Amino acid sequence: MDWLSLDVRTLATAYASGTATPTAVVEQFLAAAIAPGYEAVWISRFGAAVLRARAKALEGSGPAGLPLYGVLVGVKDNIDVAGLPTTAACPAFAYEPSASADCVARLERAGAIIVGKTNLDQFATGLVGVRSPYGEVPNAFDQRYLSGGSSSGSAVAVALGQVHLALGTDTAGSGRVPAAMNNVVGLKPSRGLISTDGLVPACRSLDCISILSRTVADAQLALRVMAVDHGGPAAKVDWAGPGPGSLRLAVPGPEHLALTDDPLARLAYDQALQALRDLGAEVVPVDFSAFAEAAALLYDGPFVAERLEAAGALLAKSPGDLDPVVAGVLGKGLAFSAADVFAAQHKVAGLRRRAAEVLVGFAALVVPSVPCLYTRADLKADPIGPNNRLGLYTNGVNLLDLCALAVPSGFRGDGLPAGITFIAPARHDLRIADLGRRFLGALRLPMGATGLPYPEAADAPDPSFSGPALARVAVVGAHRQGMPLNGQLTGLGAQLAEVVWTASEYHLYRLPGTVPPKPALVRTPGQGSSIEVEVWELPQSQFGAFVTLVPPPLGIGTIVLKDGRVVQSFICEGYAVQGAEEISAFGSWIRYLDSLKG
Repeated sequence: MDWLSLDVRTLATAYASGTATPTAVVEQFLAAAIAPGYEAVWISRFGAAVLRARAKALEGSGPAGLPLYGVLVGVKDNIDVAGLPTTAACPAFAYEPSASADCVARLERAGAIIVGKTNLDQFATGLVGVRSPYGEVPNAFDQRYLSGGSSSGSAVAVALGQVHLALGTDTAGSGRVPAAMNNVVGLKPSRGLISTDGLVPACRSLDCISILSRTVADAQLALRVMAVDHGGPAAKVDWAGPGPGSLRLAVPGPEHLALTDDPLARLAYDQALQALRDLGAEVVPVDFSAFAEAAALLYDGPFVAERLEAAGALLAKSPGDLDPVVAGVLGKGLAFSAADVFAAQHKVAGLRRRAAEVLVGFAALVVPSVPCLYTRADLKADPIGPNNRLGLYTNGVNLLDLCALAVPSGFRGDGLPAGITFIAPARHDLRIADLGRRFLGALRLPMGATGLPYPEAADAPDPSFSGPALARVAVVGAHRQGMPLNGQLTGLGAQLAEVVWTASEYHLYRLPGTVPPKPALVRTPGQGSSIEVEVWELPQSQFGAFVTLVPPPLGIGTIVLKDGRVVQSFICEGYAVQGAEEISAFGSWIRYLDSLKG
């Protein structure tokens, strides 16, 4: 039995029955020959004695309480693993970490066996998988083609059945792009859900630890293990998974489908959308411009300057120690001023509002994971162009504070993999995981390049997901993010869940004589406007304390959202708005305040 190519759930069944043991799996890993041409997948690996000792220790304790018992994991070599150097694919930068990264430590506490460090585009700067002095990582299906980056080694190790799971990182698509190119799953969680302590930063404000796996269920399990404590950022997640309602999916309008020069890619995407329709989904084209503008801003704007945090000193002192393309990308960051950064941040805030408006009423946005595929020869002829194009649908996701899941969608006419990505607001990680699980369960594609069929057991959602009881409340004005009373929410542990719009039956007023200035939301069934609100989540145990802070004539009631959901919200007694200034035409308290500044 090829234990290394199994999914995690099937492996757990083998362990429970006594068919397999961690020692047997480790011995298989040690004995497995690396296929010719794939030597560059790994930068370093633990020796046999270390791995055998870890397996024996696990067998001594048994699998009880260890959800990743005996699961072999590779770790991208910009994430610290105690006992192995961290290089970020740059020998001149390498160091010996004193401790493992938080995410790695959580995996090991759950029973995982870390086997080594995988190759990457240097300093996680690239989407191609060849910018490394440790060698180019080729595609798992055709070595002439790019594997995708920057988590190239992690994706290919999973695809080839060398490990069961691997950690990557994802700032601009570094986990999703190689997942798509190698027929594996790439989960980019909501920012902050997995700690980045122990990660060599690419762009610290945007970086995410990503998960490469062969099934969505495996990625969900790894997410649960690595998610930070429920009292912290993990409390932001909709742990209950997807809610009821029709399956409405947004897709980019035809003007933003840059697939016309790759007919195989376009056909694969169209076939994936038809498979979603066969599952009962309604597929609706939307305005993709906010997502496209954010994607362009990541590398063409001042955010590239943040990449100098890790490698700036080396660039200044010894640029010859860097990959020349990486050095060129980093060097662009020197041209921007602090004023440029603030201007870009303001632009991103506007793009986030536009993107949030587009996503209202949809379970997810579905995009091609990559618009086309390139050969390694293509990249040698043009080291920049292909890399830029590969990020068209991935670059903007973290800037817009969204979560994403890349899944295989089948094979093109040339035998190479194709994939789609589900994108949703932050904290909806389980919603998109459920979509991906249902999609792959229907297609039954082979797992990675192993040839093994997608397992039946992977269809079932993980019943072990649970989290704190959360209350949801919509806020209209002074309690919104950045507004004067927002601290009343954050002080009780609340987290912003989504920016949404009400049904078109509300009026917005400015309450006279309030300090700080406050709006009033009044419902008039059958008439009115759609008003922008923020929905916040806070522990139910704190909801009562929050309500006591709400003074009359305001109160907490219920409102109807544009997509038909009902949520508790600030409302106002009707008498208080007699003679008040109506500001419904602005559609938002923030837009009204902006008009006063203008």
